[in-house]
Amino acid sequence: MLTNLQAQPEDKIMALMAAYRADPRENKIDLGVGVYKNAAGQTPVMRAIKAAEQQLWEAETTKSYTGLAGDPAYGRALSGLVLGKSVEAERLALAAQPGGTGAIHQAAELIKAANPEATVWLSAPTWPNHPAILRHVGLAMGEYRYFDNATRGVDFDGMIEDIKAGAKPGDVVLLHGCCHNPTGANLTLPQWSELIALMQALGLIPLIDIAYQGFGDGLDEDAAATRLVASAMPETLIAASCSKNFGIYRERTGLLMAISEKADQTALTQQNLTSLNRLNFSFPPDHGARLVTMILEDDALRADWMAELEEVRLGMLGLREQLARELRERSGSDRFGFIAEHRGMFSRLGATPEQVAKMRDDHGIYMVGDSRLNIAGLNQTTVPILAQAIAEAGV
Repeated sequence: MLTNLQAQPEDKIMALMAAYRADPRENKIDLGVGVYKNAAGQTPVMRAIKAAEQQLWEAETTKSYTGLAGDPAYGRALSGLVLGKSVEAERLALAAQPGGTGAIHQAAELIKAANPEATVWLSAPTWPNHPAILRHVGLAMGEYRYFDNATRGVDFDGMIEDIKAGAKPGDVVLLHGCCHNPTGANLTLPQWSELIALMQALGLIPLIDIAYQGFGDGLDEDAAATRLVASAMPETLIAASCSKNFGIYRERTGLLMAISEKADQTALTQQNLTSLNRLNFSFPPDHGARLVTMILEDDALRADWMAELEEVRLGMLGLREQLARELRERSGSDRFGFIAEHRGMFSRLGATPEQVAKMRDDHGIYMVGDSRLNIAGLNQTTVPILAQAIAEAGV
């Protein structure tokens, strides 16, 4: 049987990580993997997480299962962080998931169960695991223009045109709630409002992937678009991740939220989410979810977490501004100003694969072949090195 298996496509980011580890150069720079790093190149455990873990170690009395949909307190706490008061609780079904990736996969399973004929529309480009998961689940996919390589901004007119031309009632539009991955280019709130009107008119369902809340303009600011969509659309799916903003990558802590049009539909939606959890992994992991719940429900822990998260956010903004300045000095133009305007961990330079390879070969700078770079992989010392490499590569 196993001899019949076929080789699967290599994950480009995992391959890049392996190449980086094998490079003997001491001055190499990793801008590929999507993990936050501080100035020392470490992915630290946040202060509030450490404090919550200490409290949990002292107070926890069992490692027995939680519910199939996870601890309800976690669902309430994280959905409150994402949605605020934008949606009535009676319309909201919640299920804890193994990370944001698990939430996306479960959303795809839910779509397949509810409407197997639906097409899921993705931004061009998007996170590579989005199409991989949809392909695995067996859902049809469409693509809408998103990133303008000339301006390094959003091609909003192209986005609207493609959705108008291709999407049919019941289709799903997958959207990045903030800090678009891999480009860093985001819609404005007026553009979100126009997109909502189009989705309402066409009978489309939004699926929002919000993995970087707090990494862009602030916790509430980064959630504003998701809240706007959730409050305006009859049905919305939202996949949230705690990996980045709580720094608990390996704990695999995510949440799938499904908003029904009417409260009397919520119980059926919840039953389906619970059933999907049972079929895929039975009970979701709880350690990370427990820590998140403790932090969000405790005023002191929450305040310390928010303060550290703001330090992280402002640090990345500072690196963006420094890189834009360095490139302005070397290029004699403002054509790299978009780097300071983008938000989140990523920006897409618009470099060719050949230019990316030259930066890797000449300077030991590792970024994804489409020129997505992780701003959080930089520090004040390495920013000038990257700027010089970009200039020498002719980007």
